[in-house]
Amino acid sequence: METSEGQFGFHGTAPFRPCIFWCEICAFYLCMRQKALELVTALLLTLVAGVFWGTWFSLSRSMHVLSPDIFITIGKQIMENVAATMRIMMPASVIALLLLLVGSWKAKNLYFYCILTALVLFLAALLITLVVEVPIDNQIRTWTAATVPPDWGDIRDRWEKYHTARTFLSLGSVALFTVAILNKRSS
Repeated sequence: METSEGQFGFHGTAPFRPCIFWCEICAFYLCMRQKALELVTALLLTLVAGVFWGTWFSLSRSMHVLSPDIFITIGKQIMENVAATMRIMMPASVIALLLLLVGSWKAKNLYFYCILTALVLFLAALLITLVVEVPIDNQIRTWTAATVPPDWGDIRDRWEKYHTARTFLSLGSVALFTVAILNKRSS
């Protein structure tokens, strides 16, 4: 028997409906999963861009003043420090961006296009890494002060030129990802 105060004794409140309740929980879960993926993607992109930026800002712009033995020593140490982690972070960044892109495919809004462009820029940085930088790094790994090739300066300059490009491509990727996140609601 229903009273004047409603079915549950509270005036103006709707009865509890388990189906709606679970739909709201599922929607909340999906929203939190999306936000977690965006957070992980932001961290990955920022870490990768930070590795590139740190090397460019602190070393690349002054590599031309280093003697061959100092250049080789520093180069080998940097490779040892970052190679393993970058092998994980770069592909993880691509996967995370792809997941966000697929998730926003139907909307075709500013968020989608910024994620798409961030992915393209990041893939370009990855391509430079795999096609240009890693082969040069592999050459440098075999060098010693006694066996440095006569054209080592040209090789160093080529590495630096492409490193600069991938640094700014990755920074552009971070910037576009940030624009996507900041404009998600308004899109």
